[in-house]
Amino acid sequence: MSRIGKTPITLPAGVKVALEQGGKVTVEGSKGKLSWELPSGITASVEGNTLTVSRANEDRSVRALHGLARALLNNMVTGVSQGFRRELEIQGVGFRAAVKGDKLDLSVGYSHPILFEIPKEIKVAVTDNTKISIEGIDKHLVGQVAADIRAYYPPEPYKGKGIRYAGEVVRRKEGKTVQ
Repeated sequence: MSRIGKTPITLPAGVKVALEQGGKVTVEGSKGKLSWELPSGITASVEGNTLTVSRANEDRSVRALHGLARALLNNMVTGVSQGFRRELEIQGVGFRAAVKGDKLDLSVGYSHPILFEIPKEIKVAVTDNTKISIEGIDKHLVGQVAADIRAYYPPEPYKGKGIRYAGEVVRRKEGKTVQ
């Protein structure tokens, strides 16, 4: 039995879970509403303030999806109650960012500014022109937006310039030496 899959999910106050025919699960909370369709062979049930995920049989593919389904439902419950946040830092002389309407304007050493389209479910804030905060209720989308922004100029190992996650350690390399 999957240790992650059999662990029940405790629903915080104010979070409602609706189970529909066909395996569609809708989670609604103070921050918003998320829905997802369970894979075949996986079922969910709500008893009081706990959400339990179970599987129909012991097939290898169903066992593999058991823990995944529980983890995704737990992320949905956490997202609609607390939300998710990723922090990015920009390092480099003249590197900066600004939010202009629904676009993130990045000046990171290219000859042109980079305009990143912000999805409507995500909130992006820039402080000190070098710190980017990404917030939303969908953990996957928040992480994907952060990874897409970081991909424009990942930190390079010689000078350490680039866009990095907050707290990310970049291993620096020694440059060439003259003999």
